Amino acid sequence: MCLILLAWQAHPEYPLILAANRDEFYDRPTAAADFWSDRPDILGGRDLQDGGTWLGVTRQGRWAALTNFRDPAAIRSGTPSRGWLVRDFLAGSERPAEYMERLAPRARDYNPFNLFAGDQDSLFYLSSRGPSGPVSPGVHGLSNALLDTPWPKIRRGREAFRLLLEQNPEPDPEALFRPLTDMERVPDGDLPETGIGLDWERILSPLFIASPTYGTRSSTILMMNRRGGITFIERSFQGSPEPRMTARFTFSAEASP
Repeated sequence: MCLILLAWQAHPEYPLILAANRDEFYDRPTAAADFWSDRPDILGGRDLQDGGTWLGVTRQGRWAALTNFRDPAAIRSGTPSRGWLVRDFLAGSERPAEYMERLAPRARDYNPFNLFAGDQDSLFYLSSRGPSGPVSPGVHGLSNALLDTPWPKIRRGREAFRLLLEQNPEPDPEALFRPLTDMERVPDGDLPETGIGLDWERILSPLFIASPTYGTRSSTILMMNRRGGITFIERSFQGSPEPRMTARFTFSAEASP
């Protein structure tokens, strides 16, 4: 996952409203969002190379989402898959704060990452490169730097997301997908410098990324209301903003066993 826009405790009826894009190489094998056959309480897409996921939610309303922190000089081979961080939280029973507290001392065992872990009552953020702790109420944006780093795509996405929530008392998933399709590239003078070269900084600057080999593979909307209702919608792509398929799930959170 390379872009997450979220409203946490910022809507009277929906504690969580999230819109996210997962960017990845097109040849990395991926399963579309569904309840997992080996863990039928977990809903999400799945990385078929390493078995983890970038975003998922459980039938009990536990959820987690991941982005990579962009630092090519720090990438190491042989590290555990970052997608396991999401998978392991969803498969466990720890509260978000407990999971993050246990994970923090070994965060550097993984290649650089950002992680959200939450439930219906709490939301925590952990980065292997910066501060961590509870997420404050409001509208937030996360890409491949620290939470709310004002990259142009984050500024543009947060503002569009905030306006949509202000203009629609009842969140409209169709409208929430719209900012995720923004393919406008950022002027060179506004690009971050993350060690990948100017050509790639340009390619990765839009909210929706398209290139011959790498780009936005899926867009996801996740919403939870105060009555425990959960909506999860995923659109899958392969090189263009026209979705190849859409998966939609609505259910009510169950009590934890």
